[in-house]
Amino acid sequence: MSWNEPGGDKKDPWSGRKDENGPPDLDEVIRSFQEKLGGIFGGGSSGGGDAEGGSLKSLGFLAAGAAVLWGLSGFYIVDEGTRGVETRFGAYSATTQPGLNWRFPSPIDKVEVVDVQNVQVIEVGYRSGGRQGAGSVPREALMLTKDENIVDVRLAVQYQVKDAKNYVFNLLNPTATLKQVTESAERGVIGHSDMDFVLTEGRSEIVAEIQSEIQKVMDAYESGILITTVNLQDAQPPEQVQGAFEDAIKAREDEQRYINEAEAYSNEVVPVARGAASRKTQEAEAYKESIIAKATGDVSRFSQLLTEYKKAPVVTRQRMYLESMENVLSNTSTVMVDVKGSNNMLYLPLDKLGNRTANAGTTNVANVPRSNVAPQKTSINNSSRTSNRGRVVRGR
Repeated sequence: MSWNEPGGDKKDPWSGRKDENGPPDLDEVIRSFQEKLGGIFGGGSSGGGDAEGGSLKSLGFLAAGAAVLWGLSGFYIVDEGTRGVETRFGAYSATTQPGLNWRFPSPIDKVEVVDVQNVQVIEVGYRSGGRQGAGSVPREALMLTKDENIVDVRLAVQYQVKDAKNYVFNLLNPTATLKQVTESAERGVIGHSDMDFVLTEGRSEIVAEIQSEIQKVMDAYESGILITTVNLQDAQPPEQVQGAFEDAIKAREDEQRYINEAEAYSNEVVPVARGAASRKTQEAEAYKESIIAKATGDVSRFSQLLTEYKKAPVVTRQRMYLESMENVLSNTSTVMVDVKGSNNMLYLPLDKLGNRTANAGTTNVANVPRSNVAPQKTSINNSSRTSNRGRVVRGR
């Protein structure tokens, strides 16, 4: 049996009547609730006016407490390495430094904290490992070069926030804007360079040019972003032509190796040739000096001889004849001996006699110094000179 059924034992719990059956009195329920609130906040139940005054007083306390809590909510802390950008009704108000700060609580003022210390990175042309979809992004990586070739270029751009106000207000999405600017600058620089220059010796120059272009555009946007580093992670031809490109690289390396070997051989041979040329030049100079000196000596000797010839022509002519015969006969090994008063001529084969003597001895004539052989020839020449002189005088 329910509590409101006629004849039941339970009575209506909303009414204070224990002996009446019927619906609860709504006015009585509201009055009972107000009395309870008045008792909680210090109000009495002595009369109607006191109840209304207690209610107003309670509402005042509630409003004051809410105002205090609302004001305390305006305190906030800005961490080291960050800046707080305050806005009042959506407009820029101030940039706060690290520490404890206060603003008008919401919805009047709002604060956006910006990290200005840590270096942030965006990736263009690839996604690093550890993420979903890591690897190359062909839509961003494939570039067209000046010589109409396609290269796969992957960049990593590191940046910091240098102006928190501009970073928050001047760009709707700073990261997306920076990425689009990087792609544009990269395509412009790669499009003005040849493929070999991009893939080989021009990497550092290309990276520096891309960084300069990105910074120039971001400054024009007043983005508040400072580009710290641009890293060229990889630059290679597309996978479809990778094999042919590797062959070309090997051929280029072989070419460079051959050039280095040729230069090494040149560095080895050229100094030797230069030394030989210098030696020949010095020998020629020495020969020239000797010929000049000899000619000068001959001229001086002839001048002296001419002076003597003018003084005594007969004697000078005789001496010149004897010296000439001496020079001629000194070059032959055959000696003719003419004995006075005899019709026989004695022939001495001195060359054969010399060879026989050399074969009988223990010393090889070929190994005998020139200085050891010269005196024998000189003695022979002297004897022949004496014989010739006697014959010449005798003939005259």
